[in-house]
Formats: sequence, C-alpha cells, structure tokens
Amino acid sequence: MIPQLFVESIDLGDGRSITIETGRLAKQADGSVVVRIGKTVILGTVVSSRKASPGIDFLPLTVDYREKFAAAGRFPGGFFKREARPSDSEVLTMRLVDRVLRPLFPSDYHAEVQVMIQLMSHDEEVMPDALAGLAASAALALSDIPFETLISEARVGRIDGKFIINPSRAQLELSDIDMMIGASTDSIAMVEGEMKEISEAEMLEAIKFAHEHIKVQIAAQERLAIAFGKKEVRTYETEKTDDAIYAKVKAAAYDKIYAIASKGSAKHERSAAFDAVKEEVKALFTEEELAENGDLVSKYFYKTNKEAVRNVTLDLGTRLDGRKTTEIRPIWCEVDYLPSVHGSALFTRGETQALATATLGTSREANQIDSPSEQGEEKFYLHYNFPPFSTGEARPLRGTSRREVGHGNLAQRALKNMIPAENPYTIRVVSEVLESNGSSSMATVCAGTLALMDAGIQMIRPVSGIAMGLITDGDRFAVLSDILGDEDHLGDMDFKVTGTSEGITACQMDIKIDGLKYEIMEQALAQARDGRLHILGKLLETLAKPNADVKAHSPKIITRTIPGNFIGALIGPGGKVIQELQKATGTTIVINEVNEEGVIEILGTDPAGIEAVLAKIQSITFKPQMGEAYEVKVIKMLDFGAVVEYTAAPGNEVLLHVSELAWERTENVTDVVNMGDVFQVKYLGLDPKTRKEKVSRKALLPRPPREEKKE
Repeated sequence: MIPQLFVESIDLGDGRSITIETGRLAKQADGSVVVRIGKTVILGTVVSSRKASPGIDFLPLTVDYREKFAAAGRFPGGFFKREARPSDSEVLTMRLVDRVLRPLFPSDYHAEVQVMIQLMSHDEEVMPDALAGLAASAALALSDIPFETLISEARVGRIDGKFIINPSRAQLELSDIDMMIGASTDSIAMVEGEMKEISEAEMLEAIKFAHEHIKVQIAAQERLAIAFGKKEVRTYETEKTDDAIYAKVKAAAYDKIYAIASKGSAKHERSAAFDAVKEEVKALFTEEELAENGDLVSKYFYKTNKEAVRNVTLDLGTRLDGRKTTEIRPIWCEVDYLPSVHGSALFTRGETQALATATLGTSREANQIDSPSEQGEEKFYLHYNFPPFSTGEARPLRGTSRREVGHGNLAQRALKNMIPAENPYTIRVVSEVLESNGSSSMATVCAGTLALMDAGIQMIRPVSGIAMGLITDGDRFAVLSDILGDEDHLGDMDFKVTGTSEGITACQMDIKIDGLKYEIMEQALAQARDGRLHILGKLLETLAKPNADVKAHSPKIITRTIPGNFIGALIGPGGKVIQELQKATGTTIVINEVNEEGVIEILGTDPAGIEAVLAKIQSITFKPQMGEAYEVKVIKMLDFGAVVEYTAAPGNEVLLHVSELAWERTENVTDVVNMGDVFQVKYLGLDPKTRKEKVSRKALLPRPPREEKKE
C-alpha cells in the first residue's frame, strides 16, 4: 500500500509555487521532506543521535548538500564516474544552511545532528541552493529533535528596480543584486550576497522583501507539521549545572577580568592575563573538586569572561584593545612586495595581515565549473589560505577547509564586478593570511584590490572591506567597527561589508540573537560605510590608481578575431603551425571559436614575439582585393616569371607571369626584375584559364602609344 502523502504549497506571487511534502520517502530518518518547484526535486533529511558522546561540550552538527549528476541527466566527470568530494558551490550551500541552523539548537544539546540535502532532479530555471534552507528546516519541523524556531532562506534579485524572489540564473545575469537571506518569522539570522554598488538603504529594502517571503515559507512548514502530526520533542540529558560554583567563579574573576578588559592590551598580552586569572580561580578549588567539576569551572569562567568584556564596552564605550567603538586599527600597506609575480600587495590592519598575489593568463586558465546545476567558467577567481601559524597555532593540515572556501568566495564576489568587461586576462588572486585577529577576509579584499592595481588591471573602482560587530543586553547596544577575533566570538553579530566609493559590492552577516531591530542594522551599515571609506583612503595613499601597464616580466595579451574558415590554417595539420609558432616566438596562443569566428589570444612577455605572431596571423588571413595595388618582393626566379611575396603578408606568394612584367615583350625575366626587388603590382583576381591568382606589374605602368602601320 502506498503511504499517505502530506503536501503544502507556497505561492511565490508570480505564478510559481513551491510544494513541500512528506510521508513517502526516507521514513526512517527523524524527519524527511521533498521540496518541489518546476522540475526541481530536493530531498531533505535530518537524523540526531539519542545520546551525546562522552566529553562533547558543543553541538556536532553536520550539514551536507549534494547535487546528483543524474538530476540533470548527466554523468560525473573523472575516471571513476561517481560523485566524490563536494564542489565549492556545494560547500558554500552547506555553509549558508549551517550558519542559520546552528544557533537555533538548545545551547546544552550536544547529540550529533546530521542534516542531508540532495538535489534529485534539476530544472534549468531553478537555482536549487535557494531551497536548501527550506528543506532543512521543514525536515526538522517534522522531527522530534529540539529546535528553537523554524527558519527558511530565499534569494533576492533586482531587475530594473523591481525585486524578484528566487530568480533563475538567467535573471541573475540581468540583476544588480544577488543576496541570500536566512531568517525566522521574527528575526533575520543570515545575509550573504553580491551587489553592483548599491546603497545601504537599497540593501535593507532587499532584506525586508526576502523576509516577507520567508514568513510565508515558515507558515507552510508549520501547516505541514500539524497535518503530518507534530511529534513531541524528545528528552535529552542536559548539561550539569551548579549555581554555587558559578557564584564562586564569578565573585573571584569578574572584577579582575573587567579591569584587564578596561585597560586595553594586545592579543597575546590580554590572553596571558586572562589565563592567569583563570589559574587563580582554579586554585580556589581542591584537586578532588576540579576532577569532578573542572569542566564547570572552565565553563563558568568563560561565561564570566564574556559578561565582563561585553559590559566594559556597554559601560565605558571602550574595547579590549583600548579603541572606541568607531575606531579602526592602524593600517599600513605595501605593493610590489614580491618581485617575480605579476602583482602583489601586503595589507596589515592591527594584528591582521594578508599578502595577496595576482596572476594573469589566457582563457585556457579560466576556472571551469561543471556541476549538475551550473556549467561555465570564471575568468576572475580568488583563493584564500588560512595557515595555522596566522593565529600562532600548530594544527594538522587537512586540505582546503569549508571556512577557506567561504571566505575566498566572499572576497571574490566583492571584487569581481570591478573587473572591466573589456579586460582580456584570466586573473587568479591568491590571499595568504599571515596574521589573524579579526576579519582576514576583509584584509583579503583590501590586499586583493592593491594586488590587482599593482598588476596593471584597470579596475573600475577600488574596493575595501570592513567587519562590524554588535554587543547588546537588550536595552543598550554598541556597534563595533573593525572587530577583533574575541569581539567576534563574544559579540551578537558579525557583519562584513565591502564596497567602493559609490556603493556596496558584497556583504556577509551572521546574527546570533533574536529580534534584532532594523534600526540597529541601519546604524551598523552607516557606520560600516564610514569605516570602509576610511580604509579605502589608506589603500589609495599606497597606490592612487592602477599601474598604467602590466609589469615588464608579466605577460601581455593581445586579442584578434579572424574569420572561422582561417582557424584550420592557423592551427595547421595536427597543430603543427601553431605549435611551431609558439615555440619560435615564446608566446602562448589560444584559439576559441565564437559565433563562427576565431577569437585568438596571444600571451607573451616579448613584444617582438607577439608582433611575429600578429604578422603570421595577418599573413594567413591576408586576402587581396580586386583592382588594388600591393607591394611585393621577388623571392624566386623562374624562366616564365617570378614568384613574389606580399610584403604586408609574409608567406603569401603569387606568380608574376613574364607576360605581366612590362608592356614591351620580355625575353628574359632578369631583364626586368631580379631577386629581392620590391615593387608594386595590381591584383587581378583569379585567372579564368588557370583558376589561380593573377597579379600584374605592367598594369600599373603607363601604356606606350601604339605605333602606326606604314603603308
């Protein structure tokens, strides 16, 4: 018997609708749901262990999002023909969902939770990542897993001033906004996106627009849970607590921590002082008490530390390093730091430092994207590396982390729309984070801007970025500019904004509290604008405008377009012509066929080599016009004429027949021309008899008068 299906519909208000259903698939999961729109089908499941593993004092949450190639009727690439490690786009979708869900589990729930979202069927008109948050939350709604409130996510675009919810990829090409918003019914929890220099007010409008649609999606989840039969929330073993220990720790530590936080100090000095206080607190307990409740002592010390540090900012308006809430740390920059790279820049802000490089190449170096939901290439891309030494740590190196993928993507989105459309290069920017104490991703944006300008890339406008924070106790609040790492951990909001002098280019926001008012977000955005413009000024003090040209050792790229029927001649049999040309000139030549034309990219450091390639292309594509005169050079003598070469197209040869040398009868070719002679000829087209090209020297000479016949 087919199980009963429970379905709810969500009207998007433009003729499209999303359905969420449950009851037939993955019934052994704690919660499962199928999300449909058009031909897109997404399966969302959630399972949580019944008990927490011993010694775990955090939420071991895993969010996994995968796109099956079968969903698009395709085979996976590679030798094994099987989906393997997640792509960057899948990792980014996992992060978008994780960042909204994680704060909404009870703080004392430490059982393992696994959320799995799978694209089972793909529609080209639907971007599936915008539905992943809905699938995850709906699965949780149908489970007995403790969860504070339901959420959903939505993408916002804007075309011709009109907002669009969950636009297609084709619509995004026309949009000046691409933002993903995650929220509950009451509060915004997450924002991430890229924009084409929009204002702060326009960004807030987009967030509000998305929030209204998210409320509708959450209401549908609630209806589905009621129809299906809402489960009673499971009981779980809560954390042990001890009010007496907390009171003892707070009494011993609060004032000392408050004093340390009030005086302003550097990261390592401050950490050492806090550690010393913690040791003093631990000394108040016996070895037996620490053996039994040492975890509680540490937990309550952290809680006391957090409260004291936050109160310093709210009470005094000062911060851990002594700055005011709007103050930016000292900044210094340097360009052309690495002598052999195409462009480089060092950006240092306080105890955060990033070294960025820019590398220029042809379209052959473009980053290929091949996923079930997207195929294409990126001619500008950015990679971000965060080694352990940047925070003074030694830890295992396990390849690129999800965090590195996410931070690199944010910096890439911040910069990419400032690369002019006519830029001929493929560009790879790499950021090496050398020190970190607060927003290395924003340091990457600043270092990346300077590296691009140092490389001679004519950016539309330079970009800077800043990370903002928030501390609030409900009645009071403080918005913090250029936050430290500790302020990120202890605060209520992490808000990164990048932009030019004209507007915002990218943002990333994570809010850890419920009910954040739009007025506070508005103040944070305004304060962020002041901060990033201050930082932008520091960048321009270092390098006021992009270098006029690429560096001497950097490759120069020249682009030419030829008729499609000449592509084969340039490549040659088995690639012989192009390979020999590249070897002889020291260049890289890439040919792409676009709209029945050949787009040729010539990359090289030697101008003479590039000129030689251009000459060869001109030679191959040279086509003389009927009746036009051309300069030629004799390259071979024959009994019946001379083989001449067009000087404007070396390699293009044609026979100048002896009868076309002069009006007078010519007995010997050498009587008129010799090897190496240069002169003009007229192109006469194809000879109707031989079907070969015909040129004439005499056609450009005055014709002698005819002699009259004698009687």
